[in-house]
Amino acid sequence: MTEQGPPNPSGGEGQPQGQPGGYGQQPYPQQGSEQQPGGYGQQPGPQPGYEQQQQPGYGQQPYPQQGYDQQAYAQQYGAMQQYGQAPIGEIRKTGICILLFIITLGIYGWYWYFKRHEELKNHTGEGIGGGVALILAIFVGIVMPFLTSSETGKVYQRRGQEPPVTAITGCWILLPIVGGIIWFVKTNGALNDYWRSVGAPEPN
Repeated sequence: MTEQGPPNPSGGEGQPQGQPGGYGQQPYPQQGSEQQPGGYGQQPGPQPGYEQQQQPGYGQQPYPQQGYDQQAYAQQYGAMQQYGQAPIGEIRKTGICILLFIITLGIYGWYWYFKRHEELKNHTGEGIGGGVALILAIFVGIVMPFLTSSETGKVYQRRGQEPPVTAITGCWILLPIVGGIIWFVKTNGALNDYWRSVGAPEPN
């Protein structure tokens, strides 16, 4: 006698044990087995927020710092950006200037005032200029230390820096001999530092 399977609820004969469902049907996944995402050959879709969580590659900045080069350039060459292609003054060594002043019995001082104020006038478009400075140095020399220190400090102020010298620096000349040397060292040094900052070459 032939054994028959358990009765089919739909009225048909039961399927043999261990066989999948009807023709063309896929078997049910076994309990505990992992289901593969999507159809055959398909990759699972990206998880929400996955791209946002990715870290930048090695050596890359997550957010490029825009304008960094321009800011560095402005700090180093601020006056050149402000005045464009304005002429740049010369760097004059303080020790040599003092020596020339002594050798020429003060006449070099007139030349120094003329050149310094002429360079500042050409560079900024402001100031008394070389001609007026020379006249004042010859006839009213007492005012020149105040004017020169004042104009020197202003070129620093125009680019947002604390001025190393001001008109008050000229008060050093009220102290005989030593005061004049201190004033010249401070003012000439401040001018040299400014010209260096805008690209003036060092003297030989």
